[in-house]
Amino acid sequence: MQGVVKTQDALKIAKEAGLDLVEISPNASPPVCKILDYGKHKYEQQKKALEARKNQKTVDVKEVRIRPAIGEHDYNVKIRNARRFLENGDKVKVTMRFRGREMAHQNIGMDLLTRMQEELADVGKVDLYPKKEGRQIIMVLSSEISK
Repeated sequence: MQGVVKTQDALKIAKEAGLDLVEISPNASPPVCKILDYGKHKYEQQKKALEARKNQKTVDVKEVRIRPAIGEHDYNVKIRNARRFLENGDKVKVTMRFRGREMAHQNIGMDLLTRMQEELADVGKVDLYPKKEGRQIIMVLSSEISK
């Protein structure tokens, strides 16, 4: 702690110590500077940024495709997969495709998605409620578990 020092004097002190004069907060009045090894300072900042990047969790969006005329066993497999994805902390995009005359019975598809939503309520919550987009209905679930 040197207190308020002229720039030339601070540079002279830093040069005598064999270190650099680094401006920490330029907007302060007067500006705040530190005498330190700038290369070492940059290296430590780089290591902190790398550590922060390593610890962050990326959230993937996994897709589960179903049809309105899905069999009970196939439905259970899709539920099991969606549950596994949600438990791993990923988002699940459920896509229901309609073909041909199935378009006339979209209420069956909505009922199926509502059933799926209720069965997965213990591990995930709905981010995007079932929404019709052309010949398909899309719903997005996200994990309640934050890893």
